[in-house]
Amino acid sequence: MSSTSHHHPPPRRARPRRARPLVAVVAALCAVTALAGCGVTRGSDDPSNRRLQMMIPNSPGGGYDLTGRAAAKALEDNDLTGRFEITNVLGASGTVAMQRLANSAGADDLVMTMGLGVVGAVYTNKSDARVSDMTPIARVVEEQEGILVPADSPFQDVGDLVEAWRADPGSVVVGGGSSPGGPDHLFPHQLAAELGIDPREVTYVPYDGGGPLTTALLGEKIDVGTSGLGEFEGQIADGSLRVLAVSGAERLETVDAPTLTEEGIDMVFTNWRGVLAPPDISEEQRAYLTDLFTELHATDEWQDALARNGWSDNFATGDEFAAFLEEQDARVEDTLKELGIA
Repeated sequence: MSSTSHHHPPPRRARPRRARPLVAVVAALCAVTALAGCGVTRGSDDPSNRRLQMMIPNSPGGGYDLTGRAAAKALEDNDLTGRFEITNVLGASGTVAMQRLANSAGADDLVMTMGLGVVGAVYTNKSDARVSDMTPIARVVEEQEGILVPADSPFQDVGDLVEAWRADPGSVVVGGGSSPGGPDHLFPHQLAAELGIDPREVTYVPYDGGGPLTTALLGEKIDVGTSGLGEFEGQIADGSLRVLAVSGAERLETVDAPTLTEEGIDMVFTNWRGVLAPPDISEEQRAYLTDLFTELHATDEWQDALARNGWSDNFATGDEFAAFLEEQDARVEDTLKELGIA
């Protein structure tokens, strides 16, 4: 525009020149918006057009990521929604993503995958973005923890472990694949408390996932490992690692090991993953998202994902999931306060 101003064009003719490209731009934007909103062929009132954002509070390949992407794919493949925009938000074991969710109050196009590790991280990182302040949508999967020992461990069963642990709590070195506040950390400390052992006397060594934990167990750097069992299938199958017990309400089909309850310990503990929405969304939006994930649960693709990943199906929505979150929040806070890290 500045170059033409030197020719002093009549003011009335300058306007149409600017208006034509503006009309073209607006028309182009309308066309793009229409395409984006209706998936090219569908009307805007079709629920399968609906575009949503999914935040994942850890890196690609992690548990929250696998769960979120499996859910998004099953929803898209069944035309239950439009495309999901998936964003991995890293930092502070999920606390950065939780804060971003809290800051998105009222947003009607956003969900976040999360689980027990995020509940714990909120406390260990002194965050104000509490799980109980968000909008609960659905609990979608759960995983049991296992108590693992190397093949030649003196602990033949849980009774042997309990006896040694009670006699000298600090002498039994426990390793897990979680930092403080994560499920592998919470489980042995809550188990100790159930057994009458002061959780502060537990010797816990964190490892960065299943691989390093396996190495520590096989190298006998630790006496016991606590973790989900999916990453240890090979070592359990070849006998180099043994499972003394599993932490769920029922035995696992894939592992020949009793539950803690069978061993006389009144405790059930599971790692789980679910979906939250931001605070202050409308009741209509909450109902829409709850229905959406209920429909997801019924799809063949989702049931295949459960089987493929070794996830247990423990689906819950609404008041049931909200009450579960409050119970988990309180239990984690109590455990971490006892340990002096919350």
